[in-house]
Amino acid sequence: MALDTVFRDQWGRVLATLVGILGDIELAEDAAAEAFAIAAERWPRDGEPANPTGWLITTARNRAIDQLRRRQVLADKTKLLARDIETGPQPSEALMDGAATIPDERLELIFTCCHPALALDARVALTLRTLGGLSTDEIALAFLIPFETMSKRLTRAKHKIRDAGIPFAVPPDHQLPDRLAAVLAVVYLIFNQGWGGGRVDLAAEAIHLGRALADLMPDEAEVLALLALMLLHDARKAARLRNGQIVPLDEQDRALWDEQQIDEGRALLQRAMARGRTGPYLVQAAIADLHLYEPRDWRQIAALYQTLARQTRSSIVEMNRAIAVAEIDGPEAGLAILDRLDLDHYRYFHSTRAELLRRAGRDGEAHDAYRRALDLAQTEPEQRFLQDRLAETTP
Repeated sequence: MALDTVFRDQWGRVLATLVGILGDIELAEDAAAEAFAIAAERWPRDGEPANPTGWLITTARNRAIDQLRRRQVLADKTKLLARDIETGPQPSEALMDGAATIPDERLELIFTCCHPALALDARVALTLRTLGGLSTDEIALAFLIPFETMSKRLTRAKHKIRDAGIPFAVPPDHQLPDRLAAVLAVVYLIFNQGWGGGRVDLAAEAIHLGRALADLMPDEAEVLALLALMLLHDARKAARLRNGQIVPLDEQDRALWDEQQIDEGRALLQRAMARGRTGPYLVQAAIADLHLYEPRDWRQIAALYQTLARQTRSSIVEMNRAIAVAEIDGPEAGLAILDRLDLDHYRYFHSTRAELLRRAGRDGEAHDAYRRALDLAQTEPEQRFLQDRLAETTP
């Protein structure tokens, strides 16, 4: 297995195990990076070890202990760790053994990184850094902020975890639903941030995180549903842009859709539905699935959006319900819903309203709404699409 593949698949697991041993994300991160660097030097020459993950964990743990020994202020902690290693199984006999079972502590790390004591932007950045293995440069690029700003954000988050004693643990049962909802929200936020494309494929990173969660929590309906939702959306990726411009769903070349990914998403959706619990991600995944059929069942889509609106009390969900209602009862019916919403800050509200105004023959108002959407647009494909629509409605 190539080292870059091992890094992609095992970084989060190696780091999580080290955090569990060391109790310090920064120290664990430094040690893991050093272990991967040593592997890059030795494996091509000596061959890949029988248990690559165990080798990396053992090497990183030894490097961390070396670091601790060099820090006089942590002498007591060093002795404790050294004594633990001396009294336990030797690394060469345990973790490095190809048959050894290595505990997977990624779930604990995910809940630590997404703890409600951290600001949302810190949760997102820390999750990408620790579980996804993205560099600080890559995360800064993805969120269009300077490297120094992102570096400080990550450092503050790690220090807050350490100083506040945020536990490295899965929450107790009575806290799990709320805490899991926060974790899923972070993963879906990462996916949506990547939906517009860019040099760093955050949508792929979110799916990678979603797969890890589904492996670790295979009986949680909302975990399965979120992964299904992301896969069903991402399956249309190759058809979403043409010549650098957004292609609406009805105009996309379906031959470019990833049918294997769609099948996987639908299978996950069925597994989630079999759990008998209808959460918001399950409803959204069902809506995403319905959008892939031709013709679309707009009445069922509208009904599901109504269910989702009751669950979330979200104005954005109501905006999407307005689109479905417009397909059933005409653009004026959709506009009646939109006009009740307070979403002036949201670019998709204005582009949605503009489209319904255009269909209703109200081109002057549509032009103004497209102009407002263009002012708020964040990506070049969006801007090009809206500029074309703006030209079509010029009075």
